[in-house]
Amino acid sequence: MGDSYVLYHDQIIKNGALSVDFEDRGYLFGDGIYEVVFVYDQKPFALNEHFERFIQSAAKLELVLPYDLQTFKELTQQLISKNKVHDGMVYIQMTRGVAPRNHLYERDMQSVVTGFTKSVSLNTIAESQSNGVQTYLTEDIRWLRCDIKSLNLLGNVMAKRKAADFDCQEAIQHRDGTVTEGSSSNVFIVKNGVLQTHPANNLILNGITRQIVLKIADKLQIPVLEESFSVDDLLRADEVFITSTTMEITPVIKLKGASDQTYKIGSLTKQLQKQFKEQIVTSTSAMKS
Repeated sequence: MGDSYVLYHDQIIKNGALSVDFEDRGYLFGDGIYEVVFVYDQKPFALNEHFERFIQSAAKLELVLPYDLQTFKELTQQLISKNKVHDGMVYIQMTRGVAPRNHLYERDMQSVVTGFTKSVSLNTIAESQSNGVQTYLTEDIRWLRCDIKSLNLLGNVMAKRKAADFDCQEAIQHRDGTVTEGSSSNVFIVKNGVLQTHPANNLILNGITRQIVLKIADKLQIPVLEESFSVDDLLRADEVFITSTTMEITPVIKLKGASDQTYKIGSLTKQLQKQFKEQIVTSTSAMKS
């Protein structure tokens, strides 16, 4: 945690003053949810979309919201301001709460909200977007409710570690030959001018950047298929890119693992990158006015 102040319940406090109860179900079971919001020029991007998904995740896990959506957003803004984050990220987490360890949870528990910020250099993101990244193809071993942005990330963590061991920045996962998503990103392919990505069902997280890319594609009248595709389709793609809050739209230039392929950074990927950057500028400018 790089910044001095953190969120605890509905208070902004000094980082060193925060302690986590060892009977917190987030600590014991990973029983909770989170969101990561990127900050550009001191302004959170797509804040409404992130917290709408946060509320959806809470409902799917029967987590009790301690306050309303507006309060979540106001506390997030306060945390960004208190830590003077110019460019970076804010992480907000909510666990089911504190109780003696028991697999069976009660539905009326008092949730525990925490959060922190981290300043990030946009130069690092820009480099990956310009040069592309290498990825590692691996089997998707995660649970079957990937649509919930839960704290249960061990499968993702293992995939990311394996990718790094092969000098790759991201893993691309598949279930029995069907490509799902990255360890911390969504995956898009381009073939003959058509953009394709896995449908937003229980097998993937419906990423906020993913949603924005699909809206941009619709605006630009780029044909889109929200349909599952195979590893063979991935290998034959003209362009491949991944999307996430922290990586934005990042081209894939290399696939390693059981299958090996090299890709060029194509014109459609660059077009979407340009439009995404313009949307960031428009959004942050609107919040200043």
